[in-house]
Amino acid sequence: MAGFFYFCLSILSCGFMIEKIINTVNGWVWSPALVGLCLLAGLYFSFGTRFVQVRRFGEMARLLFSTDKTQKTGITSFQAFAMALSGRVGTGNIVGVATAIGYGGPGAIVWMWIIAFLGAGSAFAEATLAQIFKENHKGEYRGGPAYYIEKGLRAKWLAAVFAVCAVVACGLFLPPVQSNGIAMSFANTLSINPAWIGLGVALLIGIVIIGGVKRIANVAQIVAPFMAILYILLAIVILVIHASEVPAVFGDMIRGALGMNEALGGILGSTIAWGVKRGIYSNEAGQGTAPIVAAAAKVSHPVKQGMVQAFSVYVDTLLVCTATAVMILACKTYNVFAADGSLLVTSTVAQLGEPDVSYTTAAISTLLGGKVGGLIVSIALFFFAFTTIMAYYYYAETNLVYLFGKGRKEHLLIWILRVGLIAAVFYGSLNKASLMWSLGDIGVGAMAWINIIAILLLSRIAFRSLRSYEKQKKAGKEPVFDPGELNIKNADFWKK
Repeated sequence: MAGFFYFCLSILSCGFMIEKIINTVNGWVWSPALVGLCLLAGLYFSFGTRFVQVRRFGEMARLLFSTDKTQKTGITSFQAFAMALSGRVGTGNIVGVATAIGYGGPGAIVWMWIIAFLGAGSAFAEATLAQIFKENHKGEYRGGPAYYIEKGLRAKWLAAVFAVCAVVACGLFLPPVQSNGIAMSFANTLSINPAWIGLGVALLIGIVIIGGVKRIANVAQIVAPFMAILYILLAIVILVIHASEVPAVFGDMIRGALGMNEALGGILGSTIAWGVKRGIYSNEAGQGTAPIVAAAAKVSHPVKQGMVQAFSVYVDTLLVCTATAVMILACKTYNVFAADGSLLVTSTVAQLGEPDVSYTTAAISTLLGGKVGGLIVSIALFFFAFTTIMAYYYYAETNLVYLFGKGRKEHLLIWILRVGLIAAVFYGSLNKASLMWSLGDIGVGAMAWINIIAILLLSRIAFRSLRSYEKQKKAGKEPVFDPGELNIKNADFWKK
């Protein structure tokens, strides 16, 4: 008996050690340097494109429904938008917003807006580069950071490092974050064992991803926009009911973002860090995952898909994340914690603890009651997170194809990836959320470091392509992309 006791104790100690290591690595990856790099990159691309995310806003929306009918393979611009939106709209929009508020205060939401506005410039650049350097691989378009790092920077070793990070992060680290949110939400609402929820989600995701990119795109283009619209409409109803609180909510957010809130003035650094971190986690701008989907679209000019992807950043953060934030803040269903764990602001709902899905559930429950409110949040979270897992699989598969696509083992490795991701989804339902978020943050941060440096080095190609596109538009022509004319090398797909 004593031996068994010491064995259990050693396993427990090992678990604590692993968690400590994960949190330490997370702190290294998400140092203030990465936060600053994300902000500076967004500024650089915004000024470099002369704020294309503002100047071309109308065209961005119009291009959602355009496609190049001369290309027989690939997916439509709207399907690429929906898949990218699937990756962006997930637990980050419900649980992630609550986390940002819980550790950064209301002001963190303003910094999420800022990184979204600036990040739209980064999203434009990385999606444009993904289109420029994409390939036709066995009847499907493949591209993304690994491809433009190899072809544009001629750094195959760095491309391989990114691809490995993407396969591990998107195939193993990030899916458990989403499935954990689904399982915990349904467990709290309906008292169902999280393991059964995890098993159900794992089986459903298996059915979808086995069908390949076409099935993923077909599911995403229906589910992602539909759920986003319904969720925003629900938020509007709640805000109308709490209309008297809305001006004070926006005032709190602005004061918190500037460090002017008396109770929260001491956590300004945390406000900025959590806003940027959760903003990038949610909208993926600069992270390097969205351009993987952008490359799959059939468009007549790379800049067109760059604009479409910039628009999806707005939908994710300025609409869906803001809807969650304002619901929570207007209904006062949140707490704010200092770095040492002390409570700075106490929710009006006494039973709320650390930031999780309960913040959003409590807000919706003020309108519909606890059980119904929890069920609605659980359903919304299921669809958001489920489509996000689909997108993660596609990200991982594309980078696996990049690493091994020219060998005989490609098909076998894809099946191993599918099994691994399905297992990771189930695993996520059995473990606490903090560990899952830390693993996800490591994956996101590692990819962001590599990708942002890469797109900064390749920025002149994106700027040159945009200037050519706008020059042709101004002359009344339908823009045509000619890499030779723009002195862009290795853009073999676009050569006449």
